[in-house]
Amino acid sequence: MINYNPKEWLRFLISFPKADTVRKLLPFLIGMGVYTSAIAFIILEVFHMKDNSDLRNVSLMHSLLGFVISMLLVFRTNTAYDRWWEGRRQWGALVNNSRNLALKIDSLLDATATAERAFFRAMIPNFAFAMKNHLRSHFLEREFTESPGFRLGDLKPQEHVPAQIAAALTARVFDLQRRGVLLPEHLLFLNSELQSLMDVCGACERIHKTPIPYSYSAFLKKFILTYCLTLPIGYVFNLHYFVIPFCVFIFYVLASLEVIAEEIEDPFGLDANDLPAETICENIRISVGQLLAVSPPVQSTSSASVS
Repeated sequence: MINYNPKEWLRFLISFPKADTVRKLLPFLIGMGVYTSAIAFIILEVFHMKDNSDLRNVSLMHSLLGFVISMLLVFRTNTAYDRWWEGRRQWGALVNNSRNLALKIDSLLDATATAERAFFRAMIPNFAFAMKNHLRSHFLEREFTESPGFRLGDLKPQEHVPAQIAAALTARVFDLQRRGVLLPEHLLFLNSELQSLMDVCGACERIHKTPIPYSYSAFLKKFILTYCLTLPIGYVFNLHYFVIPFCVFIFYVLASLEVIAEEIEDPFGLDANDLPAETICENIRISVGQLLAVSPPVQSTSSASVS
């Protein structure tokens, strides 16, 4: 994700980052310019059609269709942004639930339970990293932390890794209850945070695996292409060769909105405008590590009374 200051207007005007739509659309913009130049040359120089009232009516059609295509693009962009924002909300919920789980575990375990603390200190952040990698369809072993009772060899990368880690966390909690470390009512105390792990993962999977319907996306692309390809015919008589930058700019605006929507509708990948999942996972690891750190025993000092 790109970090920026929204008040720096000059930076937006002069910078072209990797995610900028100009870079992605440059070949299409050049092609649109060549196509518009060819149409203008043929109409104005070959056929010498400086003025044609019949073809001028094409510009009226573009005026009417401009409102329709703007409404479609507004709906497309809003839908994509809603998916991006919902993904951010789910990752925020994971951060809060991870901290709350660590707080509760810290209050229920004694400071002397170093092995148990080490287990939860490693496994809670491991779930966040596992979910990130699961949504990106890869497995990075170096991001996981081993702990007493958990080895990386126990994981099955070809299966649902977040579910395996959530199951290990739940099993450890029930094991502590069977051993008498936790009381039965403590399971109810921890249940909401444990259950929320897979709830968040399932919500993110729903966003990731449910793209915009193919028919809608295909229709919008065809509509934009047809609209832009007919622009030179409708405006060349009014603008003459100025129709070339005009059409290129219109195509850039319309196509950029579609490209941006495509990028943010699945916010869990590695694109520049996707969610900063790595940073969120590291913050979870830092927060949980601080909450479940083993504090050194307090040295009691006795002062001698002076008679």
